[in-house]
Amino acid sequence: MSKTSSMGRGITAVLAVGTRNAQGLPGGTVANIAADLGKDRSQVSRSLRGAQQEGFLDRTDQRSYTLNWSLFTDAQLLAEQRLQTDGTTALERLANETDEGCFLGVLSGDSTVTIGEKLPPSSSMVGSWLGRPYPAYCSDAGQALLWEASDTEVRTVLAAATFVRHGPNTPVDVEDFLRRLNDARARGYSIVDEEAEPGLYSLAVPIRDFKGDVVAALQVVGPKTRLEPLTDLCAAALILQGKWLESMLGHSPAPK
Repeated sequence: MSKTSSMGRGITAVLAVGTRNAQGLPGGTVANIAADLGKDRSQVSRSLRGAQQEGFLDRTDQRSYTLNWSLFTDAQLLAEQRLQTDGTTALERLANETDEGCFLGVLSGDSTVTIGEKLPPSSSMVGSWLGRPYPAYCSDAGQALLWEASDTEVRTVLAAATFVRHGPNTPVDVEDFLRRLNDARARGYSIVDEEAEPGLYSLAVPIRDFKGDVVAALQVVGPKTRLEPLTDLCAAALILQGKWLESMLGHSPAPK
């Protein structure tokens, strides 16, 4: 038995336990997991014991295997740290490529909050956006951060939002926002064209972590007169740096 095949079987066993947890089950015995995988019980038993010895699984008094959640907590903390450190690198690269203001935002209620920024020397932006909230309904980051949300979830997030007109193209209600979000998904990145304020143009992509959850939005923001003609160029740089940052957070895209 090769090391590679043993490792693969161990990972498969851990994922099988995780699937049972996702279904609301507390875990599974050797017989449960073997049945789920359609594999021989003795082989599955060895894989589960090996995963337990490595610290990925715990075994209860009822001989049921469960996930060792402390490892996932550690992974979550590491991902949050890398979002700050590697996020800074992504912002610097993106600002160098686009020569525009670049930002990293997260969702807080029905607003987005900037947690990272990089302004090139040529930028005319005044002040810092760090820590400042902005309505998600008229933000490119808002679209990106709600990228994976269902329509019902989006309506819930924006239920209490008052759709104040911040620019000539601000969405008028949540249904208008959903139409723009669907357009962004089809395009592969969001565009906010004078929705946040007159003359402002911005692009954003969602950033996913090792669980596949959208945890941040990477943005390029600038004057419409300068940025709109460079949309394709900036979008390509944005997508490239977004994928790099996701890889640093442990995200593995699902095979197509």
